[in-house]
Amino acid sequence: MKSSEELTIGELADRFGLAPHVLRHWESMGLIEPARRASGQRRYGQDALERVALILMGKEAGLGLRELSAVLSAPDPMDHRDLLRRHVAELEQRIARAQAAKDLIEHALACPHRFAECAHAREQIAARIPPGRGNRATGTP
Repeated sequence: MKSSEELTIGELADRFGLAPHVLRHWESMGLIEPARRASGQRRYGQDALERVALILMGKEAGLGLRELSAVLSAPDPMDHRDLLRRHVAELEQRIARAQAAKDLIEHALACPHRFAECAHAREQIAARIPPGRGNRATGTP
């Protein structure tokens, strides 16, 4: 794309495999801003290509559109360190859960025992059962 070349909303959407309504929604949220021609038709330049790529990268990192809007609209993204730190903590929790799930499945694939007879599986099952709050029927703790 030449630096002076502009794309229509359909061309920009096609370039990224998106529907045009997605770009319109992002525009309504202030995430992208087209340059308009005299006819009122949306036109997008190189800056829009880069912005859409950045938005998609943020979405792949698990950021929501509101979070992306806050980060991308700030003069300095580091103005939102707390938001980014919270997101890193959430990602670390998701990674830990995914790793635990992978480990369990890999164990199930390698274990010669049925799931109900596997000591490792039984430990995992027991660890997932929340502690009781006493026997409600008898009122004992």
